[in-house]
Amino acid sequence: MGPVWAPPIGPAAPRGLCTDCGVSRMDDPKACGRACQFIKPDYISMEIAVHGRARDIRRVDELHFGPFRRMLRATMKTPLPGAQWSGITTRIAARLLETGAVQAVLTMAPDPADSWRPMPVLVTEVAGMAEVRGMRMGYAPLLALLEPARARGFTRVAVIGIPCQVHALRALEKELGFDRLYVIGTPCSDNTTTENFHQFLSLLAEDPTTITYLEFRADYHVELRFKDGRIKEIPFLKLPISKLPADFFPLTCRTCVDYTNVLADITVGYMGGEGQQWLLIRNDRGEEMMSLLGDEVAVSEPGSKGQRHGAVAGFIKNVARAAGGLPLRGMPNWVRPIVGWLMPRIGPRGLEFARTRVEMKAAETVLHLRRQHPARMRNMIPAHIWTLLKPYGILPGDGESKQA
Repeated sequence: MGPVWAPPIGPAAPRGLCTDCGVSRMDDPKACGRACQFIKPDYISMEIAVHGRARDIRRVDELHFGPFRRMLRATMKTPLPGAQWSGITTRIAARLLETGAVQAVLTMAPDPADSWRPMPVLVTEVAGMAEVRGMRMGYAPLLALLEPARARGFTRVAVIGIPCQVHALRALEKELGFDRLYVIGTPCSDNTTTENFHQFLSLLAEDPTTITYLEFRADYHVELRFKDGRIKEIPFLKLPISKLPADFFPLTCRTCVDYTNVLADITVGYMGGEGQQWLLIRNDRGEEMMSLLGDEVAVSEPGSKGQRHGAVAGFIKNVARAAGGLPLRGMPNWVRPIVGWLMPRIGPRGLEFARTRVEMKAAETVLHLRRQHPARMRNMIPAHIWTLLKPYGILPGDGESKQA
């Protein structure tokens, strides 16, 4: 076995609302019933189990981002080649391997046949972390590797995952029986199939096969990089959203309430970073991982500018008008360049930008479930979502909330 190991995994069991986190591919596919974020989650109990307490909605930003010790804006002083941002996520994992804190890291590598397709792997040597840097797009059954990891005798592991993977991991953590588990979470608000993502790339450039990097930046632009060194920046408002199919983003992603990955020990993202990375250190293990970076990382306090209410209210109106799928875009073409110029200057930025996205995702959850799966609302929507949406006049109806 080399530094990166991709053991064979079984087929996925057929499911309804499913992101193929990998649990259905394990020996007991029925574990989905007690692990899945989209069946009957208990966020309060799980936050208490992981962090020792649930989110305190009276504390600034815990209502939006979940329990945390501290938040930072951060960047590697020497960015790592091939990293999506500066490489904090993979460097933490590398340090865990270097120090012997873990024997393996479960994460995603690029599929040999398609560099955009995520392939679940176990990294067992520090050098292997360089092979998993960068962004992938598509469903990835990461948790199916938990059993091969255990079968090889690994008792101390780290997992780098998105929220639906981390939720299921935490739900099964005790029965998995690892001695030590480190969870590095990345935020996620929308995913799609790799095939759909290729369709999206084809709308952004005449030579989509030469795109090597894509990032939705906090300055309201998408950045593309090409094999020949070119860089292209596209304002959000000029993205060809109307040309995408209505089901481009699955219902699971449009009804996810955990953008910030609240059950991770440390969340590493960018939304609140204003051009740098955004860290939420949530518990003792998160502090331990942060300390491994030492003086390799430069940190500062996150900033916050602008007002989110108007942006969120406008988004809610678009989602409510839509017959389903993606929000409608009614802005005249001649206005888009003006608004695109204004948004990075006067729109929500830093933490206010992150709060904006969390409230938008909360609204999406309620509106899409009301339209397509109203019977699921009572179990799938935690109480804090209704608190987030109250300023916008979105209140629980009969049977939609356990508190109603």
